[in-house]
Amino acid sequence: MGQYRILGGKPASGEVGVSGNKNSALPCLAATLLTDEPVHLLNVPDIEDVQVMLQLLTSLGSEVVREDAHSFIIKSGGRRGNLEKSLVETVRGSILLLGPLLAVNGQVTLDPPGGDVIGLRRLDTHFIGLGNLQADCRINESGEICIQARKSRLQGGSVFLDEASVTATENVLMAASLAEGESIVYNAACEPHVQDLCLLLGRMGCPIEGIGSNRLYIQGQRRLHGCEFRLGSDYMEVGSFIGLAGASGGQVLIKNVQLEHLRMIRLGFERIGITFVQDGPSSILVPRKQKRLLAKEVGGHTAKIDDAPWPGFPADLLSIVTVCATQMDGSILIHEKMFESRMYFIDWLIRMGADIILCDPHRAVVQGPSQLYGSQLSSPDVRAGMALVIAAVCAQGESRIQNIYQIERGYENLSGKLQALGLDIERLG
Repeated sequence: MGQYRILGGKPASGEVGVSGNKNSALPCLAATLLTDEPVHLLNVPDIEDVQVMLQLLTSLGSEVVREDAHSFIIKSGGRRGNLEKSLVETVRGSILLLGPLLAVNGQVTLDPPGGDVIGLRRLDTHFIGLGNLQADCRINESGEICIQARKSRLQGGSVFLDEASVTATENVLMAASLAEGESIVYNAACEPHVQDLCLLLGRMGCPIEGIGSNRLYIQGQRRLHGCEFRLGSDYMEVGSFIGLAGASGGQVLIKNVQLEHLRMIRLGFERIGITFVQDGPSSILVPRKQKRLLAKEVGGHTAKIDDAPWPGFPADLLSIVTVCATQMDGSILIHEKMFESRMYFIDWLIRMGADIILCDPHRAVVQGPSQLYGSQLSSPDVRAGMALVIAAVCAQGESRIQNIYQIERGYENLSGKLQALGLDIERLG
């Protein structure tokens, strides 16, 4: 499975480029099933989750031509086939096959998807959304997800999602793109990766209005066509490198950034004493000199950072700011509202010497600064794994992080990028 050996105590310094958005890549790859014409995707991150999704597309008859590490031409074939259960269970993004396969074939059967172990991932919102497009949804006696259109073609309609689920919104968008008539999706997720999917579907010939808002209008088409589309940059990776630079006391220039995605991220990091400045049209600089103070509320009370659907602070970056907070002066409450198991990685930080009280599965109080010490660690999920990498960089002595497969599912060439920043990291195995 591989592991990282990290000798801590060095600040991250230098330049780093951000890869394409992992969370854009998976739905955009799934959307290639909506047409039998070639779709040319650019700026695709070279990560494990993408490789698994490409294998799933190939098993469905798609022809995949890899131009280079970050660009693919994909032409779907019969769009039928046996999806290997082990592949479906490897990546949560396999759930995104539901929408396009239902739209094209009128029915779909899929094993439950896998991915990060961070708590319950509900299917209810997918069932509500696709059900509003006149499909019957159930889980059969074997535990498989079974969805079938009531007519030969899905029917557009009014869709109200019970939560702003990203993957449910994306499945509804893809299904509605080939449905008969117009669909309106209320309480839609509006994250940058959802916006990327909307823009791709528009390029493929499906007009979508309201992009970036929580109400989307989709005009269903009888057929979609091929196109070329460039994925946006990964703002989660941007946030990870901001945290790495700020926590380690280094200075890092981060390139290939979409600045419009960083407004709430900026506010969140400012609460833990880390700032950054724009350095050109698509770069930011995290300077060496930082306040390194955990902010207080206006009334002098302990501040809080909590996650929320976009444009709120991203849940995926709470693990990162938690580690960063251990290196700052003061106290802060971290409140993870969305996943009941994501905060359990804090046990690893406490073993390393962090002063953290885990109040319950959703809330933790961090008191800093704490001297962290190298330890034997294991990555529970993509973002917590990256948080442990940052902790190891800040720690005194050597750390070894196992189960790095979970980290590399979401970060391209992480060890190489960190070595380029002057850090002592080695990938073993």
